[in-house]
Amino acid sequence: MTRYYWILLGAFAGVWSWSAIGPVYARNWILENMLVLAFVPVILLLGRYLKLSNLSYTLITVFMILHLVGAHYTYEKVPFGFVLQGWLGASRNMYDRLVHFSFGLLLAYPVREMFMRVARVKGFWSFYLPLDVTLAFSAAYEIIEWLVAANVDAAAGLAFLGSQGDIWDAQKDMLMAGVGACVAMTAIMGVNWKYNPEFWREMRESFTIRPHDEPMGEALLKKWQGG
Repeated sequence: MTRYYWILLGAFAGVWSWSAIGPVYARNWILENMLVLAFVPVILLLGRYLKLSNLSYTLITVFMILHLVGAHYTYEKVPFGFVLQGWLGASRNMYDRLVHFSFGLLLAYPVREMFMRVARVKGFWSFYLPLDVTLAFSAAYEIIEWLVAANVDAAAGLAFLGSQGDIWDAQKDMLMAGVGACVAMTAIMGVNWKYNPEFWREMRESFTIRPHDEPMGEALLKKWQGG
């Protein structure tokens, strides 16, 4: 834990404490914090195995803070969401759309760093796979929302879903996450294009089949069986 990490952790703890004091809807606050309580310890423990960059931890912290604000007010009542609603001429509070967009925008880079350092991914796949994972996690979250909302009382379930009467809310949320990830990866690709002298070589090699590469599937199974 460096000094900077303690600052990030302190900022998160401070906002979490504020969020816990007099939330607009206590039941919804508890539901929104289930994932926070599940993933924050994972992030901290994972840091002992693979310490990410300061940039990645900063992006993760900013996203978690945005989520805590939504948990405090419930997403459909966040004051800044009404400001966005006026700016965009929308018919609903837009804070949840902002957070879903931020999910892709802020977390795609930490995912990319994990892929590059753990799986040694390079080139095209280092930009595509974070988008793929972002969409997968976004879909998984929508499924979790459905399961939770279906198993709590109706009022808490509606507040947790935050669909505000939009039957396509889940699909639009996933779209916003995907757009955010696309923006992030496009920006990172631009930075790599400008500053990474190996950019084009890595892009070409990411589509190159290795020498002596063999089919998998039934061919690999046969090989394992000694055939």
